[in-house]
Amino acid sequence: MRRDPGFGWRRFVTVTLLPCVVQWERHCPASVSARLMDKIDYPSFICHCWGVPDSLAHGSAPASVRFGADTAAAEGDSLPEWFTQFLNDRQTRKPSAHTMKAYRQDFVVIATLVGGGDPSRLVVADITKDSMRTAFAAYARDHEAASIRRCWSTWNVLCTFLYTGEQLAGNPMQLVGRPKLAKSLPKALPRTAVEALLETIAQDQGSKRQTDWTERDLALILTALLAGLRADELRQADIGDIRTTDDGAAVVHVKGKGGKDRSVPIEAELLAIIAVYLDSRAIRFPAATRRKADVAGSALSRWPGRSPLFVGRDGERITRGTLQSRIKRAFKRAGPDAQAVPGALVHGLRHTYATELANSDVNVYTLMKLLGHESMTTSQRYVTAAGTETRSAAALNPLYATISHASLNPDLGSDAATESAR
Repeated sequence: MRRDPGFGWRRFVTVTLLPCVVQWERHCPASVSARLMDKIDYPSFICHCWGVPDSLAHGSAPASVRFGADTAAAEGDSLPEWFTQFLNDRQTRKPSAHTMKAYRQDFVVIATLVGGGDPSRLVVADITKDSMRTAFAAYARDHEAASIRRCWSTWNVLCTFLYTGEQLAGNPMQLVGRPKLAKSLPKALPRTAVEALLETIAQDQGSKRQTDWTERDLALILTALLAGLRADELRQADIGDIRTTDDGAAVVHVKGKGGKDRSVPIEAELLAIIAVYLDSRAIRFPAATRRKADVAGSALSRWPGRSPLFVGRDGERITRGTLQSRIKRAFKRAGPDAQAVPGALVHGLRHTYATELANSDVNVYTLMKLLGHESMTTSQRYVTAAGTETRSAAALNPLYATISHASLNPDLGSDAATESAR
């Protein structure tokens, strides 16, 4: 059997380098970590820190070597022509950049397994029922069910494209198993956790740390909690997307997932928080403003409409890494009183928004519109998680009336217990 020339390097990265990165991230002072991550998205930051892309570019490691799943889809990967045609076909449907990145990542990881370590050498004839089953079995050993299903979906769409283009005799993915996802209910933060989180952010006011920006972080978290925006929706929001109303409130035009835009109303209290943040931003970046606000409360008017709503400390649109790291830091500093929703750091704030509305008896249709869901079934999960419907239904049980007939006299009950003990 021919030994893969990149085996030694991959083993070094997996066995030696990755544990060092994990330890560094765990023990690095928060000030250093936050300052670096504020500029570069994680995990590309780690790759840059360890010089992996540069070493690959200069040929010190095989081209097939990749540092983790994220960099497997990095720019410059050598991809087969037929897969590039697939990407071009999908691009015309205007998917998000995250979706296109996922296509590349999922292709590379399976193609590497099928193609013997080099995805660029994979040919359509290699895509068979047996090769796909073997590759997905290997992939499933160390990946979660959600990742496996997403990867399966990517290859199913790819094989359908090849089949309809008469490059593949049939789609083998229908014969490749995929795991079922557990139908868990969305979890929300309790009110005490929300309060602890906001109090922690407020403590940073007046901080001299360059990465601390209390006004922005407060506006970020409250916008997620009071408007239910996803992480990418927070990043892509522009100042011009906020339209004020005559009563002092506003409506946020949200660039939703999958190109599904929606409008979310917000109240004057949140608008005031955003205005305070924009005033602090004008002090940090005076050259970026368009003009001075001429009326009290018109902080929105001094910025160009296409200016990003939330920015990093460099004044550019906030990165995914900065967004995650700031909210993660707030949860960490809030301590045990504010534990993030497992697996849903930013999205847990959106879960909280939806659950609070469901607890307030907002109907499912309205909830669907506010959250930007395609189906009421998805929105119904928040109503189910809130438990308001089931609790109201259970309370109607007429057998509750029988409790009065079964009431026990405390004194008699203690006498009976004493007698029983004898």
